[in-house]
Amino acid sequence: MSEYKLLATDLDDSLLDDHYSITATDRKAIERAIGAGIRVVLATGRMYRSALPYALELGLDSPLITYQGAYVRFPSGNVLYHRPVPFETAVELLERLKATGYHTNIYIDDNLLVERLDREAGIYRAISGVEPVVVGDLALYLKEVRREPTKVLVVAPEERIDSLSGEMKGVFGESLYITKSKPFFLEFMHSGATKGKALQAVAEHYGISPAGIIAVGDSYNDLEMLKYAGLGAVVANAREDIKKRADYVTRANTDGGVAGVINKFIFCGEDLL
Repeated sequence: MSEYKLLATDLDDSLLDDHYSITATDRKAIERAIGAGIRVVLATGRMYRSALPYALELGLDSPLITYQGAYVRFPSGNVLYHRPVPFETAVELLERLKATGYHTNIYIDDNLLVERLDREAGIYRAISGVEPVVVGDLALYLKEVRREPTKVLVVAPEERIDSLSGEMKGVFGESLYITKSKPFFLEFMHSGATKGKALQAVAEHYGISPAGIIAVGDSYNDLEMLKYAGLGAVVANAREDIKKRADYVTRANTDGGVAGVINKFIFCGEDLL
């Protein structure tokens, strides 16, 4: 056994395969790690209600890091913390995003709110398993309810995402954390809401130092978490610029990538199927 005490893993394109399921190989490895006393934490951009079924499937009792780290909550229902987007900033952001014409989601009380049901809303529903609620103009809705959204997400063509990110960072770079999850998802959170900061909060809750943590991910929104952990691993299907920032590259998400990390670094064996 190694000195690692906590394993944090992203869901989509990392622990989940291309059908949004956990492979039998990964499930068995996680069960073995839990049996050896390892704390397993899911760290995802998904909504809490979208991530919870996976935590229950694995029998986890650790906090779920959701909304890219903006909302951290135990499966029991207790909230470790919630860092929503400040109200005035959210309204300005939504007004600017509306001018782009791209589909946008906001999230309040773990509900998915959209302006209208369009193709992008259907794609997001298929990924998350959550039914969107149509509320009309999002900025106007926010002004009416006077609530701070947990997260704002815009769906845009992949070839536009980077330039849109640059434009938005030019305006909100000091006040918001802006990151890509999937190549066509650009996400906006509270400046203190990252997977890295959320993982730190969970680790401190359990009295675990960064040196005792392994993090597994695949995308830009995982970088802060990978940097915070003593060992940052990425799956083989990650983009090359993400792989370059990792300590270790494991197998793909469809081939038991998380299991490979567990076998090699927690049980100090070979990365074998």
